[in-house]
Amino acid sequence: MSRQPTSRSCFVCGRENPVGLKVTWDQDPAAGEIRGTVTVPGHFNGYPGVTHGGIVGALLDETAGRTILMDGGFDELMVTAKLEVVYRRPTPTGVPLLVVGRLLRRSGTRAEAESELRLPDGTVTARATVLLARPPAEIVEGWAAEREHWRV
Repeated sequence: MSRQPTSRSCFVCGRENPVGLKVTWDQDPAAGEIRGTVTVPGHFNGYPGVTHGGIVGALLDETAGRTILMDGGFDELMVTAKLEVVYRRPTPTGVPLLVVGRLLRRSGTRAEAESELRLPDGTVTARATVLLARPPAEIVEGWAAEREHWRV
């Protein structure tokens, strides 16, 4: 297992984002998975003690998108073209959670991945299937300044 790099400012993984979740991921190429841990603070609730569904979706989206990094680095980044989330049960705040992602298929400028959010006992609270796409060149050019800050 090895740690994946993160950015400075991303809401989900940004090391320097003061209001972000600061999730880190480890990749396990042998298992074909990436795994991240997060404890969602109570101020990201939808109802008291329950993580807002948008935060759950963001965690699943980011994790699925990071599955392509097992095959490469910064130059492999894609954006979400479609996100389908199935909420199976409420995801609590203040509890250590595991988010797991797997790359299902990849071909040229597209990829499909899946992710799930798990409680400490392994119960899945939500799952997502994500279609990823290579962004237009003008978008990628805007990321160039962040490259030097993309690290473990």
